Amino acid sequence: MPMRKLRQYLDKHHVNYATITHSPAYTAQQIAASAHVPGKHLAKTVIITIDDRPAMVVLPANCRVDLPWLRHHTGTENINLASEQDFASWFPDCETGAMPPFGNLFGMDVYLDSRLTDNDDIVFNAGNHTELLKMSYKDYSELVQPIIMKSAMH
Repeated sequence: MPMRKLRQYLDKHHVNYATITHSPAYTAQQIAASAHVPGKHLAKTVIITIDDRPAMVVLPANCRVDLPWLRHHTGTENINLASEQDFASWFPDCETGAMPPFGNLFGMDVYLDSRLTDNDDIVFNAGNHTELLKMSYKDYSELVQPIIMKSAMH
């Protein structure tokens, strides 16, 4: 079952979504393969810190965060990947590493790779390692209002 907080939020905003159940998987590429979702269509969430404040970077599963590019384009040198040990307590309803890309629910900015805006739908972890949520990209964008970053990831 998708995390309760996210499900309630989507229901409150009358957003249609589908749950995709898959065998347990822990990396974005494993999840994409298990759920039969192309890696470029599966959004993965990477937690970073910007000046010691947590933020999310959301990018296709087959990409990696380009921290030097992100530092340059945000004008902030103090950007680092957060460790799982650091961020596990920030997402109490989620299994570690399975956070949905809804930083607004956690008081975090969301930086989204522009390649995900080309898709009609967005598919992402639902808070655990066996379920994904699929919803329209338009609904996602309206709810989260991410900061769109071109070429922030490779």
